[in-house]
Amino acid sequence: MTAENSPAINPNLISRIKGIILQPKLEWPVIAAESASVKGLFTGYAMILAAIGPVCSLIGSALFGFPMGVLAAIITTVVGYVLALVAVYIVGIIIDALAPSFGSEKNMVQSMKLAVYSMTPAWVAGVLNLVPLIAGLAFIAALYGVYVMYLGFGPVKNTPEDKKLPYTVVTILIAIVLQVIAAMIVGLAMAPFIIAAAVAG
Repeated sequence: MTAENSPAINPNLISRIKGIILQPKLEWPVIAAESASVKGLFTGYAMILAAIGPVCSLIGSALFGFPMGVLAAIITTVVGYVLALVAVYIVGIIIDALAPSFGSEKNMVQSMKLAVYSMTPAWVAGVLNLVPLIAGLAFIAALYGVYVMYLGFGPVKNTPEDKKLPYTVVTILIAIVLQVIAAMIVGLAMAPFIIAAAVAG
């Protein structure tokens, strides 16, 4: 296939998204055996999918008249996107740091695979942000992502069966704390614009 008629979206990316969402039990062993790098996982996957939610939120805000102002919406989009990537990177580090405690393989690339690909359902569900009233449904996708992560610990981290659940729970609890911190940072970034909009109103 020539550059002139190459697809706009990498078919391998689409295949991976479909695999991790629809057949995670089959996809994780494939992922575990793949050669990868932390940089490649982010530039070729995370940076693309993590943009879905923030961009759709921006579009949704535009469709509903930017209730907090255009500048606030843009800042929220950028900050949210960056924090999403930082959070998943930190989760990968945490997964790797906890590995010995749960009888698992300590390998940063494998840990990042687990952190990045487990976010797929939540990132894809970010498209719901186009309609703010239903954006909350993305929470269901995030719960499914937890299950996807649970399934990945065995193939990707060689985690013993009896350690998979506690390993998953501890990882998710830490991830939740990170999300709360990220939300607070976004809130602080938006606060001046919210106040300005309220005063103008």
